[in-house]
Amino acid sequence: MAGESHDIQGYIAAHFCRISSFVIRISPFPSLDPGSLAGPRIKYLDFDVSYGSNEKAKGMIVTTKQLFAHAYSRYAVGAYNINNLEQTVGLFRGNLGKSDSNSDATKPAVSAPFIIQISRGARSYSDKRFLEAMIRAAEDVFPESIFAVHLDHGTEDVCYDCIGSGFYSSVMIDASHEKFEKNVEITKRVVDRAHDKGISVEAELGQLGGVEEDIMGSECLTEPDQAAEFVAKTGCDSLAVAIGTSHGAYKFSGGQGLRMDRIAEIQKILPKCFPMVMHGSSSVPKEWVDRINAAGGKMPATSGVNENQYLPAAQLGVCKVNIDTDGRLVWCAIHREAFRDDPANFDLRPPGKVFIKAYADYIAHKNSKLGSGGQLESLRACLKK
Repeated sequence: MAGESHDIQGYIAAHFCRISSFVIRISPFPSLDPGSLAGPRIKYLDFDVSYGSNEKAKGMIVTTKQLFAHAYSRYAVGAYNINNLEQTVGLFRGNLGKSDSNSDATKPAVSAPFIIQISRGARSYSDKRFLEAMIRAAEDVFPESIFAVHLDHGTEDVCYDCIGSGFYSSVMIDASHEKFEKNVEITKRVVDRAHDKGISVEAELGQLGGVEEDIMGSECLTEPDQAAEFVAKTGCDSLAVAIGTSHGAYKFSGGQGLRMDRIAEIQKILPKCFPMVMHGSSSVPKEWVDRINAAGGKMPATSGVNENQYLPAAQLGVCKVNIDTDGRLVWCAIHREAFRDDPANFDLRPPGKVFIKAYADYIAHKNSKLGSGGQLESLRACLKK
């Protein structure tokens, strides 16, 4: 190294490294070739540095691009929103088949890679730092896990904040409400900033109907020709397409469902193996709605996406399926029933425990419909190559 000058602190900061007891750990996304599944391995200052070397095992945060390279045309990765501790624990347990406790043995037949989605609403619910701390803790508690940390429906400014945080491995820039050229312009700026840090970018073209948090829109299906042009001009890594779904718990009327014909048309014109994303894809199960209503809720005439359409959509190139409303339904049903059935209780933990198990079981069920259940070890083997 003689004659060379290196700013190790600047290098580490630029690549989101963490130093502990003179061990350098590099997060598995910043230095990657975006198309690679393998984790980073670099030679720097005579230290051979690789993911997790000489450290206690942690869950592996990867980019969505890495997940989609493994999933394409075979299964879809579940993207689940979190807001609190109970959702976080239930999500990790469910993706590892640990229904009853954190210490359960992992079940390879049901274990799945997944995407943790953090919305702007979740970031402002308490403080974004609490969410990061919970996920970092889950990395330690569930070292078998492989997942991406993704910003859901970000504005340009929020995307930049997440890109600069060193925590997110993927962001979504949602400029779908803008005219086509403006959407391209905004998305391209975010892509350039994110790719400089090795972070994946999801964009959106077309508009979903319905309401969720502050997202409101009227349906406007994605045009295949525009999708191909948009991807070419922006360089985004995945594209959320409007194909008949909508946000919230009231998605369809009559016999409507996913426009599989539109998905197929878009797939044909996009670059080979380019990942599509389905937003508004909760199934809004009647079982959970009925339980909410039986415990005092008022949710009439709800409707959602048929779960049996997830896998056919995945076989057409949909690699990511967003599921948020369903998790809220499970939470509301469990807690309404607890308040109804045990009105003398004032301890928040008993219903919290019931919810964690119920949510873990529901996540495992969803993954079976997405085709991602049982794919964790196959992905892990690919990442090691």
